[in-house]
Amino acid sequence: MNPILLAMAGAGAGAILGSFFATLILRWPEGRALDGRSRCDGCGRALVAWELVPLASTLMQGMRCRTCRARIDPLHFRVELACACIGGLALVLSPLPAALGWAVLGWMLLTLAILDARHFWLPDKLTLPLAATGLCVAPWVTGVPWEDAGIGAVAGYGSLMLISLGYRALRGREGLGMGDAKLLGAIGAWMGWQALPVVVTLAACAGLVWAGWFALRRGGVTAHTMVPLGTFLAVAAIPGWLASQWLFAFPSH
Repeated sequence: MNPILLAMAGAGAGAILGSFFATLILRWPEGRALDGRSRCDGCGRALVAWELVPLASTLMQGMRCRTCRARIDPLHFRVELACACIGGLALVLSPLPAALGWAVLGWMLLTLAILDARHFWLPDKLTLPLAATGLCVAPWVTGVPWEDAGIGAVAGYGSLMLISLGYRALRGREGLGMGDAKLLGAIGAWMGWQALPVVVTLAACAGLVWAGWFALRRGGVTAHTMVPLGTFLAVAAIPGWLASQWLFAFPSH
């Protein structure tokens, strides 16, 4: 197929799904229903069909509700745009059907990254299906054999679980959420155990940069400062896999 048509198809699908993911990110942590009719968060008016077109509707309305002029949460537009980019790139850079797997992985990692950044929450209803999907499709998407995917899932989850339990035993309080362990296990299921050291290293470096930025803005960090490790793991997953592919491409001597 024409690459332009593929990019448009992937971007269109991504924008549509991005609208759902943005709603999920905004509503789910607050306990609001995800299956109800879309409404303005300001006045509660039910939105009509033309107001639900991803990206375009928000721009046409000037980022505000046409009735009450309340500001539309910019997360809607940003997530729709990011998911459109992920879908378009996946279909252009990878052949079908593997491209669909890359798109799903990208959309899920984006959603988890934002949820953890905003709420320090990595729900099992996202991390566990992500891990199960990786174990099923890894050989066709990332090229990781099933045995490497299985080891990656166990190693990813087990390593952070041990760190979490050790920290709790030493300090008497939670220091690492089990959602982070499940997310790393899911990444291992998609990318294999070989990618885990690189992913964790990149995530740790990103976390250190964030901590430095946080310290400059807030006047320092303490032992009680919460760090969204899951966000950094999600962001580092695909770059870490690419770096591991480059590293393992060189024969050892």
